[in-house]
Amino acid sequence: MSNDLNSLDRFDQAILTVLAAEGRISITDLARRIGLSKSPTQARLRRLETDGIITGYRALIDPIRLGVDHVAFVEVKLTDTREAALDAFNAGVATIPEIEQAHLIAGNFDYLLKVRTQDMRAYRKVLAEKISTLPHVSATSTYVAMQAVKEDGLSRSDG
Repeated sequence: MSNDLNSLDRFDQAILTVLAAEGRISITDLARRIGLSKSPTQARLRRLETDGIITGYRALIDPIRLGVDHVAFVEVKLTDTREAALDAFNAGVATIPEIEQAHLIAGNFDYLLKVRTQDMRAYRKVLAEKISTLPHVSATSTYVAMQAVKEDGLSRSDG
């Protein structure tokens, strides 16, 4: 079977939908929810894992309870976009724990970063001492999020 979403049947897609929302569900409950018995459900789950469609399981952490609910999105322009420069920037990004996501963008800037900190003061320090000193950074623009409406594919009800 190909690793293409279109090649997955309705049971495979149902497994993925349920697991995306409830990664710790038991095989018995998963089988009941998708309408198959336990053995075929286990076999399908193993195949989805082996084929690399399911790449792992993780805990979703509430950033508000951890006190890191300040989110900023940062546009980054580089002075050089050749592969070596991109590799150097990527390696630097990997060392900054406050950068939650980093995406190479086709557009008026080169990268979009999602940065999570305790507050504006902590963010300014990360921007000045870490992000701005990354290789080949020529300019940044910051956008502060006021509320997370949807994260990790799930709608958020916090206000």
